[in-house]
Amino acid sequence: MAELKVKNSKETIRVENVYCIGKNYLEHIREFDTASKKDEVPEEPVIFLKPNTSVEMNPDKVSIPVFKGKGISDNLQNEIELVIIIGKDGVDIPLEEAYEYIFGYAVGIDFTLRDVQTAFKQKGLPWTLSKGFLGAAPVSDVVKAEDIDNPHDLMMRLKINRDVKQDANTSSMIFEIDYIIYYISCIFGLKRGDLIFTGTPAGIMRLNKGDLIEAEIEKIGKLKIKVV
Repeated sequence: MAELKVKNSKETIRVENVYCIGKNYLEHIREFDTASKKDEVPEEPVIFLKPNTSVEMNPDKVSIPVFKGKGISDNLQNEIELVIIIGKDGVDIPLEEAYEYIFGYAVGIDFTLRDVQTAFKQKGLPWTLSKGFLGAAPVSDVVKAEDIDNPHDLMMRLKINRDVKQDANTSSMIFEIDYIIYYISCIFGLKRGDLIFTGTPAGIMRLNKGDLIEAEIEKIGKLKIKVV
């Protein structure tokens, strides 16, 4: 099970559940040509899960899994995200108390096997395989919550081979952090060490072997990963 390091500290926090929010940036929704359909902008947060085995702290590489001698995908894609680290257990957390449950924040990438996801969706099958493979959830060192004045005003940027592909501000989230915590706690409950990936802005694309990915969120940290 992964353990995350706390920046400028010897403290660590063990990863438990990994919750991810889909469709939380309007421009990302528009990438899939769905913004014209009002029902495609969710009324409540869209939740999916990654196994905690997908989490790696500050890895330097990522690769498409191989099964029976062959890669299981031809389309690995990037999704930079602000990650919330939960600091204490809670169920039915009141909205006004949600920030009290945050231990800290980190930079994350929700790596996605887009062709696998699309094929499974078309068949009406679960698409965990596309999101939960080994290394699919790299996470940076954790910055404690008290060191971040406003998590809804952070610039986030992802470069591929030094070209900026994702460039946005966390202020563009459809569902804000307190509401996400409130919602998840009412449905699932939350535990210390749970991670919440809060969604990605526009700019996803197909990655190729040899690509260098640099993901950064101001005041939080950086990830630098090569596709191998």
